[in-house]
Amino acid sequence: MSAKLEQLLANLKAVLGEKITKHTVALDEVTIECGMSDYLAVCQLLRDAPNLEFEQLIDLCGVDYQSYGDGAYDSLRYAVVVHFLSVSLNQRVRLRVFAVDEDFPILPTLVDLWPVANWFEREAFDLYGIMFENHPDLRRLLTDYGFVGHPFRKDFPMIGNVEMRYDPEQQRVIYQPVSIELRNNVPRVIRNDGAHS
Repeated sequence: MSAKLEQLLANLKAVLGEKITKHTVALDEVTIECGMSDYLAVCQLLRDAPNLEFEQLIDLCGVDYQSYGDGAYDSLRYAVVVHFLSVSLNQRVRLRVFAVDEDFPILPTLVDLWPVANWFEREAFDLYGIMFENHPDLRRLLTDYGFVGHPFRKDFPMIGNVEMRYDPEQQRVIYQPVSIELRNNVPRVIRNDGAHS
Protein backbone atom coordinates (compact mmCIF):
# COMPACT_ATOMS: atom_id res chain seq x y z
CA MET A 1 0.00 0.00 0.00
CA SER A 2 1.34 3.44 -0.92
CA ALA A 3 2.21 6.04 1.69
CA LYS A 4 -0.61 8.27 0.40
CA LEU A 5 -3.21 5.53 0.95
CA GLU A 6 -1.80 4.75 4.39
CA GLN A 7 -2.11 8.43 5.31
CA LEU A 8 -5.69 8.58 3.98
CA LEU A 9 -6.66 5.48 5.95
CA ALA A 10 -5.04 6.92 9.10
CA ASN A 11 -6.95 10.20 8.61
CA LEU A 12 -10.23 8.33 8.10
CA LYS A 13 -9.68 6.30 11.26
CA ALA A 14 -8.70 9.40 13.26
CA VAL A 15 -11.81 11.34 12.20
CA LEU A 16 -14.42 8.56 12.01
CA GLY A 17 -13.11 6.18 14.68
CA GLU A 18 -15.68 3.58 15.72
CA LYS A 19 -18.12 4.74 13.03
CA ILE A 20 -16.08 2.70 10.52
CA THR A 21 -17.31 -0.88 10.80
CA LYS A 22 -15.02 -2.25 8.10
CA HIS A 23 -12.31 -1.01 5.77
CA THR A 24 -10.44 -2.52 2.84
CA VAL A 25 -7.72 -1.38 0.50
CA ALA A 26 -7.74 -3.02 -2.91
CA LEU A 27 -6.53 -1.88 -6.32
CA ASP A 28 -5.16 1.34 -4.79
CA GLU A 29 -8.61 2.36 -3.49
CA VAL A 30 -9.92 2.67 0.05
CA THR A 31 -13.40 1.36 0.85
CA ILE A 32 -15.00 1.99 4.22
CA GLU A 33 -18.29 0.77 5.65
CA CYS A 34 -20.48 2.28 8.32
CA GLY A 35 -23.76 1.44 9.97
CA MET A 36 -27.01 2.91 8.72
CA SER A 37 -27.44 4.96 11.92
CA ASP A 38 -24.05 6.65 11.34
CA TYR A 39 -24.48 7.21 7.60
CA LEU A 40 -25.30 10.95 7.67
CA ALA A 41 -22.75 11.74 10.39
CA VAL A 42 -20.00 9.89 8.48
CA CYS A 43 -20.86 11.71 5.26
CA GLN A 44 -20.87 15.09 7.02
CA LEU A 45 -17.43 14.35 8.48
CA LEU A 46 -16.11 13.14 5.14
CA ARG A 47 -17.12 16.46 3.61
CA ASP A 48 -16.16 18.86 6.40
CA ALA A 49 -13.27 17.38 8.40
CA PRO A 50 -9.78 18.74 7.81
CA ASN A 51 -7.50 16.20 6.08
CA LEU A 52 -10.55 14.63 4.41
CA GLU A 53 -12.48 17.42 2.61
CA PHE A 54 -14.43 15.22 0.20
CA GLU A 55 -16.31 18.10 -1.36
CA GLN A 56 -17.57 16.13 -4.37
CA LEU A 57 -19.90 13.16 -4.51
CA ILE A 58 -18.90 11.43 -7.76
CA ASP A 59 -21.31 8.49 -7.81
CA LEU A 60 -23.97 6.76 -5.75
CA CYS A 61 -25.47 3.43 -6.72
CA GLY A 62 -27.53 0.63 -5.29
CA VAL A 63 -26.34 -2.97 -4.98
CA ASP A 64 -28.31 -6.18 -4.48
CA TYR A 65 -26.17 -8.84 -2.77
CA GLN A 66 -28.85 -11.56 -2.91
CA SER A 67 -26.80 -14.18 -4.77
CA TYR A 68 -23.36 -12.66 -4.23
CA GLY A 69 -20.50 -15.15 -4.00
CA ASP A 70 -22.51 -17.98 -5.59
CA GLY A 71 -25.00 -17.87 -2.74
CA ALA A 72 -22.37 -18.15 -0.01
CA TYR A 73 -22.98 -14.53 1.08
CA ASP A 74 -25.06 -14.40 4.24
CA SER A 75 -25.63 -10.82 5.33
CA LEU A 76 -27.82 -7.82 4.54
CA ARG A 77 -29.13 -7.71 0.98
CA TYR A 78 -29.27 -4.07 -0.16
CA ALA A 79 -26.46 -1.55 0.01
CA VAL A 80 -25.68 1.90 -1.30
CA VAL A 81 -22.14 2.56 -2.47
CA VAL A 82 -20.95 6.16 -2.68
CA HIS A 83 -17.75 7.44 -4.30
CA PHE A 84 -16.27 10.70 -3.02
CA LEU A 85 -13.52 12.93 -4.40
CA SER A 86 -11.46 15.56 -2.65
CA VAL A 87 -10.21 17.87 -5.38
CA SER A 88 -8.28 20.02 -2.92
CA LEU A 89 -6.39 17.04 -1.43
CA ASN A 90 -6.42 14.82 -4.54
CA GLN A 91 -7.86 11.74 -2.84
CA ARG A 92 -10.80 9.38 -3.26
CA VAL A 93 -12.77 7.10 -0.97
CA ARG A 94 -15.64 4.67 -1.37
CA LEU A 95 -18.32 4.33 1.32
CA ARG A 96 -20.70 1.36 1.55
CA VAL A 97 -23.71 1.27 3.84
CA PHE A 98 -26.32 -1.50 4.08
CA ALA A 99 -30.05 -0.98 4.53
CA VAL A 100 -31.17 -2.93 7.59
CA ASP A 101 -34.69 -3.85 6.40
CA GLU A 102 -34.69 -6.17 3.37
CA ASP A 103 -38.45 -5.85 2.80
CA PHE A 104 -38.38 -2.03 2.83
CA PRO A 105 -34.77 -0.84 2.33
CA ILE A 106 -34.45 2.77 3.45
CA LEU A 107 -31.52 5.14 4.05
CA PRO A 108 -31.29 8.87 4.72
CA THR A 109 -30.87 11.13 1.71
CA LEU A 110 -27.58 12.92 1.00
CA VAL A 111 -29.21 15.70 -1.03
CA ASP A 112 -28.76 18.25 1.76
CA LEU A 113 -24.99 17.55 1.86
CA TRP A 114 -24.43 17.09 -1.89
CA PRO A 115 -27.31 18.24 -4.13
CA VAL A 116 -25.92 16.06 -6.95
CA ALA A 117 -27.11 13.00 -4.99
CA ASN A 118 -30.67 13.78 -6.11
CA TRP A 119 -30.70 11.89 -9.41
CA PHE A 120 -28.32 9.17 -8.20
CA GLU A 121 -30.72 8.37 -5.36
CA ARG A 122 -33.69 8.46 -7.72
CA GLU A 123 -31.89 5.93 -9.92
CA ALA A 124 -31.19 3.64 -6.94
CA PHE A 125 -34.85 3.93 -5.92
CA ASP A 126 -36.09 3.18 -9.43
CA LEU A 127 -33.80 0.24 -10.19
CA TYR A 128 -33.40 -1.33 -6.71
CA GLY A 129 -36.35 -0.04 -4.68
CA ILE A 130 -34.11 1.59 -2.07
CA MET A 131 -36.00 4.44 -0.39
CA PHE A 132 -34.23 7.65 0.67
CA GLU A 133 -35.79 9.35 3.67
CA ASN A 134 -36.39 13.11 3.27
CA HIS A 135 -35.52 13.08 -0.43
CA PRO A 136 -37.18 16.15 -2.02
CA ASP A 137 -38.44 14.39 -5.17
CA LEU A 138 -38.16 10.60 -4.94
CA ARG A 139 -39.84 9.24 -8.06
CA ARG A 140 -38.90 6.96 -10.92
CA LEU A 141 -36.17 8.21 -13.22
CA LEU A 142 -35.51 5.57 -15.90
CA THR A 143 -38.59 3.34 -16.02
CA ASP A 144 -42.13 4.26 -16.98
CA TYR A 145 -44.51 5.69 -14.36
CA GLY A 146 -46.69 2.58 -14.47
CA PHE A 147 -43.74 0.19 -14.22
CA VAL A 148 -44.17 -2.52 -11.59
CA GLY A 149 -41.11 -3.68 -9.65
CA HIS A 150 -37.45 -2.76 -9.67
CA PRO A 151 -35.53 -4.23 -12.63
CA PHE A 152 -32.02 -4.45 -11.13
CA ARG A 153 -33.09 -6.63 -8.22
CA LYS A 154 -31.72 -10.13 -8.56
CA ASP A 155 -35.19 -11.67 -8.18
CA PHE A 156 -36.75 -9.54 -10.96
CA PRO A 157 -37.63 -11.74 -13.98
CA MET A 158 -35.31 -11.21 -16.96
CA ILE A 159 -38.24 -10.82 -19.34
CA GLY A 160 -40.15 -8.51 -16.97
CA ASN A 161 -43.76 -8.71 -15.83
CA VAL A 162 -45.59 -6.39 -18.19
CA GLU A 163 -45.16 -5.43 -21.81
CA MET A 164 -46.35 -2.31 -23.58
CA ARG A 165 -47.67 -2.17 -27.14
CA TYR A 166 -49.76 0.07 -29.36
CA ASP A 167 -53.26 -1.29 -30.02
CA PRO A 168 -54.54 0.00 -33.39
CA GLU A 169 -58.15 -0.86 -32.53
CA GLN A 170 -58.12 1.17 -29.30
CA GLN A 171 -55.69 3.69 -30.83
CA ARG A 172 -53.64 3.88 -27.64
CA VAL A 173 -50.77 2.24 -25.83
CA ILE A 174 -51.84 -0.68 -23.63
CA TYR A 175 -50.10 -2.73 -20.97
CA GLN A 176 -50.51 -6.49 -20.82
CA PRO A 177 -48.80 -9.49 -19.21
CA VAL A 178 -45.61 -10.54 -20.95
CA SER A 179 -46.31 -12.81 -23.91
CA ILE A 180 -42.70 -13.79 -24.61
CA GLU A 181 -42.00 -17.46 -24.15
CA LEU A 182 -38.93 -18.37 -22.12
CA ARG A 183 -36.14 -19.62 -24.33
CA ASN A 184 -32.63 -20.89 -24.00
CA ASN A 185 -30.23 -18.11 -25.00
CA VAL A 186 -27.22 -20.43 -25.08
CA PRO A 187 -26.41 -21.38 -28.67
CA ARG A 188 -26.05 -25.03 -29.45
CA VAL A 189 -22.56 -25.73 -30.68
CA ILE A 190 -21.60 -28.97 -32.35
CA ARG A 191 -17.90 -29.38 -32.74
CA ASN A 192 -16.19 -31.90 -34.88
CA ASP A 193 -12.98 -32.69 -33.06
CA GLY A 194 -11.81 -35.06 -35.77
CA ALA A 195 -12.85 -38.24 -33.95
CA HIS A 196 -14.54 -40.78 -36.21
CA SER A 197 -16.86 -43.45 -35.02
